Amino acid sequence: MAMRAEQYRYVIGGDPDRDTIDLAVLDTATGGVRAHLVEAAHGPGYARMLAWADEHAPQQRVWALEGTGSFAAGLAQTLAEAGEAVVEVGAVKRARGAKNDHIDAVRAARSALAREFQTLPRARGLREALRMVLATRAAVLVSRTKAINELKSLIIVAPEHLRAQLRGLSLARQLSRIEALQTPPGAEVEHRVTISTLRSIAARVRFLQRQAKELDPELASLVSQHAAGPALLAEPGVGPVVAAQLLVSWSHRGRVRNEAAFAALAGTSPLEASSGQRIRHRLNRGGDRDLNRALHTVAITRVRCHAETRAYHAAATARGKTRREIRRSLKRALARRLYRRMQAATRPAAERPTAA
Repeated sequence: MAMRAEQYRYVIGGDPDRDTIDLAVLDTATGGVRAHLVEAAHGPGYARMLAWADEHAPQQRVWALEGTGSFAAGLAQTLAEAGEAVVEVGAVKRARGAKNDHIDAVRAARSALAREFQTLPRARGLREALRMVLATRAAVLVSRTKAINELKSLIIVAPEHLRAQLRGLSLARQLSRIEALQTPPGAEVEHRVTISTLRSIAARVRFLQRQAKELDPELASLVSQHAAGPALLAEPGVGPVVAAQLLVSWSHRGRVRNEAAFAALAGTSPLEASSGQRIRHRLNRGGDRDLNRALHTVAITRVRCHAETRAYHAAATARGKTRREIRRSLKRALARRLYRRMQAATRPAAERPTAA
């Protein structure tokens, strides 16, 4: 959304912390700070913030908050329920010199006023449920990989009579063999401790595997409940995990103003890397890297098994494009296509074309 000084009379900048939120009212006509407040970050505190805003910014106001997906999530939700205009500002660049929460609240307000386009806060509800399951699943997979690496490393340095029983086996067979190991009476301390440690790590791997299996159906169920979920899942190369990440990053209709902004958010918008007489673009290494990774997964899957993408890849290779350049172009095209799918699937009924 665009925000101009003539749209609002006041901008309320917010710098949230875990337990408190600093607010500053900025007069858009003069650029001066009218009032400042530090309040507790909980329900009664949010009510007091609204009353304070009514006193010092009584009309045509907009709230510019940092961290609407973390420390300011509760305030953003309360403001949305109260019908307040809220925009999200990213981490404010701090100049050298003084720094405190009051100054950061003022900077948040001035940052929002200076930018041509603003970002709406992320949606709660189903989108937040998807985000929580995705985050938990990612943490479980990281922990599982770490546990498996610990197990493999311990097998390498285990006593030879134990190592010989486990080397060369698949992970599943190693886990079964470890679970069946017994400590013989009178075993040496190294033998006894190695077996107990192997069994402990194997139990952790099993637990994390079960957790991952339980989370995947939950994720698929949540994606199917979203209005745009079935449209995304119908796309070649898009599974429940990728679809969930797309929905989490996109959030809701209206948050990302167009497909070019979505490509920039995904880090797939081409960046100039020209020099002299050579005109070229390079990969964008910014943006939401989780969203970029999701588009990368779709791209490499389509190159393997999607006829249209394979034909494009072959034609681009024949024109002298490198693999990296082809991948960049594919991810940019996918960002456009998938953004339009989500937008179309969530279009209000009144805006949908009717059959003649």
